[in-house]
Amino acid sequence: MFDKVFIGELELKNRFVRSATWEGLCIDGFINGKTLKIYEELAKNNIGLLITGFATVSEFGNSNNWQMAIYDDKFCSGLKELTNIVHANNSKIAIQLVHCGGQARLPKAPSSVDLPFYKKIPEELTLSEIIFIEDDFKKAAERAVEVGFDAIQIHAAHGYLISQFLSPASNKRYDKYGGNIDGRMKILTEIYQKIRETVGKDYPVLIKINCSDFIENGLEFKDTLYILKVLEKVGLDGVEISGGVRGGARTPIITNIDSIEKEGYWKDYAKELKKHLQIPVILVGGLRSYEFVEELYKKGFADFFSFSRPLIKEPDLIKKWHDKIFEKSKCKSCNKCFIPAYKGEGIKCFT
Repeated sequence: MFDKVFIGELELKNRFVRSATWEGLCIDGFINGKTLKIYEELAKNNIGLLITGFATVSEFGNSNNWQMAIYDDKFCSGLKELTNIVHANNSKIAIQLVHCGGQARLPKAPSSVDLPFYKKIPEELTLSEIIFIEDDFKKAAERAVEVGFDAIQIHAAHGYLISQFLSPASNKRYDKYGGNIDGRMKILTEIYQKIRETVGKDYPVLIKINCSDFIENGLEFKDTLYILKVLEKVGLDGVEISGGVRGGARTPIITNIDSIEKEGYWKDYAKELKKHLQIPVILVGGLRSYEFVEELYKKGFADFFSFSRPLIKEPDLIKKWHDKIFEKSKCKSCNKCFIPAYKGEGIKCFT
């Protein structure tokens, strides 16, 4: 678990990942000292790869005023400070790129439909707006490389814009960006191609994607597998598998992880992906125990293991495991840690 390993050409010191976690601190999108402190502490504690909270690629693509941004050069100095502080502490960092679409403060989506994960019915994107957003991802990738990020993760999960295009529940278009799975995934393949052209063939590009939306007429696992097979053929370097949307039968945030039976709740989907893909599979969701994670690795469920809420409560969790202190994380996913973030005060554990 703590041997050197690779995602594409990127060498990592272990198989542990900090999953993208919204910090709730980046006022108007800017990195500040409090944000840097969070990442410095994580980098010091032996995590192989840190993935930033979701960074908006478009000025009007953010979901709130405290979300990290990379849509303009004015954010680059702060982002450069971020990568510098992580590298100074012998860790690696990827940036997660997102457009929130129908969940954005200015909601625009593939189709104008009413769904539980929308606060209000979004406007339908025009063809020219879609191309503009694709180019926003491309420009964001350029900035990511310039400021020193080691990898990029495309956020295609949890009911944000790309996820909205992938899902038949939210994508009712009749043009080339709708219809069957090839049409619904067209924006994703075009975004991936534009990013790849920008960063080159050896720079790691990852994706976070739902195993299923768990809503009526939503994205299903067979479509997810198809999407990943297509992207693998054109050079995708890895996938983090998650699931669900707000208001669905299963959501991205599952609370009360108080027993080992509740850990790793997307593990079976990860294992199925590994049967069909050659690229690394990253498992996120309810992981708390070293012994359980090690068993999942040995049994071929996943290649890397990703943590969000446990590292809010215990930033030193992976370091403790490295030092053979195999304590189970005390985090039970009560989710209270995000309450102050919605006020711009940042994530904080209260238990």
